[in-house]
Amino acid sequence: MSLILIEQKDGVFTIRFNRTDKKNALTQAMYVDLCAALEQARTDPQTRVLLFAGQPDCFSAGNDMKDFLSVPATSGADYPTVKFMSLLSEFSKPVVAAPCGIAIGIGVTLLLHCDLVYCGEQTTLNMPFVNIGIRPEFVSSYLLPRIMGHVRACELVLLGESFTAQKALEYGLVNALAPNAEVEALAREKALTIAKLPPHAVRSTKALLKRWRADVTREAIPLEMGQVAESLQHPEAMEAITAFMQKRKPDFSRFT
Repeated sequence: MSLILIEQKDGVFTIRFNRTDKKNALTQAMYVDLCAALEQARTDPQTRVLLFAGQPDCFSAGNDMKDFLSVPATSGADYPTVKFMSLLSEFSKPVVAAPCGIAIGIGVTLLLHCDLVYCGEQTTLNMPFVNIGIRPEFVSSYLLPRIMGHVRACELVLLGESFTAQKALEYGLVNALAPNAEVEALAREKALTIAKLPPHAVRSTKALLKRWRADVTREAIPLEMGQVAESLQHPEAMEAITAFMQKRKPDFSRFT
């Protein structure tokens, strides 16, 4: 069974996370498949819009920690996570997402690189980077303060607490909410609307809207990933991840 499903219909190329038994936690092998799907969507002349989806009860629980630790993280362009981030951040066609149920880690930060986001009302979002002793990723250190302001970004990233779809809407992370069972249909409707518009005008408009942050994005992806890789070797991260695996509360009292 493929863990990444793709479908092209009516100009909309859908990428669906399909590892339901693990709450769509992403592995490096899945990132490789995601990169291949993005390349296919990028070069397919029939594709006008890209749509990310999961299931009504889960979008993505983030990176699979066991798999993530088994393959040393790097900031290199060939590292699957970095390659995926670069391809998505530079994707020239409109990107729509329908997060639903659970969105954690990369399940949230990839939304920062989508052009339209429609979220299920009963969705819990979380960016627990600091909680596990690592750093924010996927240009979130730049884009979150830009979208919502410094103090709100600090609230979500430093505290690392779960937040609701309603807060995601209030903070500007998503465009609109809909019932979980209906949100993908809403996102697809918007994608189909865009797919019927003049394609060159659409792509040119997106390019203009993203132009002013393009250089920062290219710099931030390897910079952040380099710090993530470095932090994984730090005792703080080892304690946090070990505690996560052992399902206990981490103890950071000995660190200065």
